[in-house]
This record gives sequence, structure tokens and C-alpha cells, in this order.
Amino acid sequence: MFTLPQKEFRMTTACPGSDSIQDLPSNKGDGLERECSRKPDQKLLKFYGVGDPAAELSSSSPYLSSRGSVIKWFWDSAEEGYRTYHMDEYDEDKNPSCCMDTGAREHVRPSALLSPLCPQLSQSDMLQVEPALLQYPDWRGHLFLREEVARFLSFYCRSPAPLKPENVVVLNGCASLFSALATVLCEAGEAFLIPAPYYGAITQHVYLYGNVRLVCVYLDSEVTGLETRPFQLTVEKLEMALQGANSEGVKVKGLILINPQNPLGDIYSPGELQEYLEFAKRHELHVMVDEVYMLSVFEESAGYRSVLSLERLPDPQRTHVMWATSKDFGMSGLRFGTLYTENRAVATAVASLCRYHGLSGLVQYQMAQLLRDHDWINQVYLPENHARLKAAHTYVSEDLRALGIPFVSRGAGFFIWVDLRKYLPEATFEEEVLLWRRFLENKVLLSFGKAFECKEPGWFRLVFSDKTHRLHLGMQRVRQVLEGQPQLADGAPPHQIQEPQGPHR
Repeated sequence: MFTLPQKEFRMTTACPGSDSIQDLPSNKGDGLERECSRKPDQKLLKFYGVGDPAAELSSSSPYLSSRGSVIKWFWDSAEEGYRTYHMDEYDEDKNPSCCMDTGAREHVRPSALLSPLCPQLSQSDMLQVEPALLQYPDWRGHLFLREEVARFLSFYCRSPAPLKPENVVVLNGCASLFSALATVLCEAGEAFLIPAPYYGAITQHVYLYGNVRLVCVYLDSEVTGLETRPFQLTVEKLEMALQGANSEGVKVKGLILINPQNPLGDIYSPGELQEYLEFAKRHELHVMVDEVYMLSVFEESAGYRSVLSLERLPDPQRTHVMWATSKDFGMSGLRFGTLYTENRAVATAVASLCRYHGLSGLVQYQMAQLLRDHDWINQVYLPENHARLKAAHTYVSEDLRALGIPFVSRGAGFFIWVDLRKYLPEATFEEEVLLWRRFLENKVLLSFGKAFECKEPGWFRLVFSDKTHRLHLGMQRVRQVLEGQPQLADGAPPHQIQEPQGPHR
């Protein structure tokens, strides 16, 4: 249900629009973020934020290299909430009064459906062992799997022409894909643009091996007209962030898009995707499109379209699409991810890194068996999974309405972006973390917005993909915390709500 942030880190960043530069300390311990504090008459400085996670490293181990110290620091500073949860883990039978992880990073529900219903996972041929599966494979992945992935993506991405196996590379998850792409596309110290808020672990994925930074394109909740929505990405915002990074001497090599978006649950329309890709082409930027939630769109009216469904990619040699089974199939432990790119040089370079991030032949065989069964996926798994997601989403969203809590949600993914700003005595990130700790003390684990580089204190990610009785208990605990919190006066600025609706633009 309701998540702790992925990876929290210290970085020098900036508030968008009319905000000034700020230095954000770590979320760990007593190092809490400071709010943007520029007064209205101060000079306009930035519309973006350039991250450098190593810049704030305060100590290192004598046994580690500087890189090793940074890697260890990421681990130490990122897992406080999850460590607390695992020390006092909720179990409805053995430990019902203890901490609920309402912020799991994977989808917890499909796995219960997969085991009894998926013939590939339950039949004996899923465990087939052939001598060829025990040998070193083609580092891009066995041809039989790449052929199956190409057919799978052609069908579910609705590509205008069949996708080609030679453009497929398989790795052990999207984290490895981000890391590999950052390493082969960028020189050390270069950067990618990324709309913020965003899935915070991407910071580590691109930094730890490739030493690649992220330039945040900050989005805000303000709705300025009938054709706009909260946290909307525009080409104008991309241009401003790119120009700002260039003015600081930061070389930007690409743009990261997550569609459906995490943590917003937003969906980019085909028209918007085309605009973003045209922007990237004008500036010769690579575009990495993470579509890991593409089969978890449970509202048909949301109008999701894969980037691979577009009739014409503006720059196919710089467009790279990734997908994995961790979310859509709830199989994060299997570690399967795939890259589709028409750029053979990029595919070959990434494949070379599969020596360190590859899949065993046995797992590749299992994945091919699973992905080829379109009848089961279409007729059994997806309808049931979408129905469960929709029911859970309805349950939680109705509870939020009853509490008078605004939220952003568009019928995709496993999360609702919840606006708890009225429960902060002051609009600061310190107060946001204090509220998060109150939830944790009340045995419920959420994700606070700063971990996603949200520029507005008070937003939280709430994951709803769980069983009804667990959702009920989790929402009870949320209510108990919020009922003890003072609220802002009625004259506070109105908060926008966006719920599932028809396609936009």
C-alpha cells in the first residue's frame, strides 16, 4: 500500500520557476531538507536542479575507495524506513499489531494469481534443463527469448510493424538497464534530464557505475487552465531546464521518461510523447523511455499508448525503450528486464555489460514460456489483475475523499499521489519528514515526496496494490495519524485533484 521513498540522497538542487538555489541535506537522521526560501524580490535563478550525490559525502571508510564510500553511503542513507519495517514486520497472523509496509516497491498482488493459474509456472516443463541452457549464452540473451520478447512487445505495445529480435537485449531488471545505458551513452559527469517528481532510485542507477547525474525538470501542482493538469510536463519546461544546465557547464546527453509515471501515475498522450521526442531530436538527446507499468493501466479511459506504437519516431537511433516483469507481473525477484533499441551500437555496448547483468539460461527459458502464452495473459491474468487494481484503487480513493484529502491519480500503476500539505504546520521538508515519522511510529510506512524530488513539501506516495483487509487496516492507521494533526486554516490555497479521465491531447 503506502510506500517509503526509494532512495534518499543529498544533492544540490533548485526549486523551479521563481525559486532559488537550495542545498538539500540528507533525509537520514537529523539531516532534513530545507524549504525553498527565496523572497519574491530576489533575483530569478533557476527552473531546474542539477544533482551531484557525491558532493555532500561527509565521511568515508579507510578500507574503501572514494567510489566505494559513495556506494556505501547510498545504502546507509536510503533504507531507514524499510529497516524499521523489517525489524517489526506486519503479519496478519503472527504480528498483526506491527508495521505495515504500505509502500512496497513491487506489485504485491499478481504473484498470488500467477502461481495457481499460470501454466508455464506450474507445469513441469518450466523446469526443463537442457545442456544449451547451462552454457554461456549470447550476451544479448538467447535468440529464442529475444524472438519471444519481440513478439510480446509488438503485440502489447501495438507497434505499427513487427519489432525485430536483433534490437532486443535482455538484462536482470530495469535497474541494470538504466545503469548500462548511462554508462554507454554518457561520459562521467554528464547528465540526463528527468521530470520531477520521479522514482528516486534512478539516481543510483545512473550514478553508481556511470557517474552520470540527473537534471531535474521540476513540475508543480498548480493548474493554470482548462487544458492543464497537476504536475504536467511541457516542452517549455524541458527547454528551460536544458538551457539552465548548459549555462552551468553541465553537458546533457539525454532525457528519461517514465510512462506510466512513477509516482504520479500520469500517462503521456501520443501527442505529448511526440513533442518530447521532437524536443530531444532538436537537441540531439537520447530518450530512455521506461514503460515498466505499461500493462498496469486499469482504467481504459486513461488512453495509454506505448512509444513503440507511434507511427514515426523522430529519432529512432536515439530512442531506447525498456520494460520488465517486476511490476506488471509482480515478479521482481525473477530479475528480468528488456531493452528495445534500433541503434545497433548501443545494443552491442549494453550487451557487453550483460556479462555482469545477464540472466541464467534457465530463467531465460522460463520467461520465454511465460511471454508466449498470450491467451492466458489476455483472457485470465490481465482482466483479473486490472479488476483487482481497480477495486483496490476505488477503496483507497473513497477513503481519501471521506477524509477530505486531495490526490492525483489517473488509473495507472499501483499508487496515488496524495496531497497532505494541509497537515504540515509549515510548508517545509522538515515538517514533511516529521509527518512521515508519525506514520512510521503508528506502524504504517509511506513514501514522502522529497524522496521523489518533489519541490512542494507535503506530497506522499500511497501504494494501494494490496488485499482489502490490509488496505482497511492501513487506512485506519493513516486516519489515526491525520486526526491528531492540526490543519491549516480554511483560507489556505486550494489543492487540485485529478482522477482517472479520458485521454488528454
